[in-house]
Amino acid sequence: MIKIILISTIVACSVAPSLGLPGRTTRYWDCCKPSCGWSGKGPVTRPALTCQRDGITGIGENEQSGCNGGPAFTCSNNQPWAVNDDLAYGYAAAHISGQGEYDWCCACYELRFNSGPVAGKRMIVQVTNTGGDLGENHFDLQIPGGGVGLFNGCKPQWGAPDQGWGAQYGGVSSEAECQQLPQQIRDGCIWRFQWFRGADNPSMDFDRVACPSELTQRSLCQRTD
Repeated sequence: MIKIILISTIVACSVAPSLGLPGRTTRYWDCCKPSCGWSGKGPVTRPALTCQRDGITGIGENEQSGCNGGPAFTCSNNQPWAVNDDLAYGYAAAHISGQGEYDWCCACYELRFNSGPVAGKRMIVQVTNTGGDLGENHFDLQIPGGGVGLFNGCKPQWGAPDQGWGAQYGGVSSEAECQQLPQQIRDGCIWRFQWFRGADNPSMDFDRVACPSELTQRSLCQRTD
C-alpha cells in the first residue's frame, strides 16, 4: 500500500510597513502671524502663540498680523533645531490633499526625507500656517533666512531688506550669509546648512504623529481630537 502524506505548507508573507504619503517641501520665514494663530481654525486648546515685535513676548490671539500693519509676528522660537544627528523638530506651513486648516492646524507630522543630502533623516513639524501658493501634500518649512515669499513681515519686525534676506524665494545661499539675520533667529538659519546639509526642497514621505511636548510647549497649541 502506498501512503500519500499531504503536507500543508504555510507561507509567511511579509508585509512592508507603510511609507506614508509622498510629499514635497520648500522653506520660508516671513515673520508674519501664522494662520493657526487665529481662533476658530480647528479643535485645539488655543490658537498657536504669536509674539510681539521682539519675537519673545506673547501677544493676544486677536491682534492683527505684522504683515498687515499689526503688532503680531512669528515667535523666534519657531525656528528648527536638531534633536540628534538624525532627527529635528520645527514648524511648517502646509497644505494636505483632501483636508483643510480644521484638520491640520497644530497637528504634527513626521517627515522622512528621501532625496538630496538629507535623505534618511527625519523631522517632526507642527503645522501652524498655510499658504495660497502651496501645492498638494506640500510642507513649507519655517527656516529663518529661507525666503519671505509672498509677504515680508521681517521688514517691520527686524528691518530686513525689501525682499528679505537673500532671495525672496529661497533666502540666503550660504551659512556665512546667516550673519545678516538678527542673532535671535540666526541659529535656525545655521541649522539649514549644518543639520539640514543645505538641502534644497527635498522630497519626503509623511504621516501624522503625536506632537512632542517640546513643540507644543512653544506653540501652546494642542489638538483635542
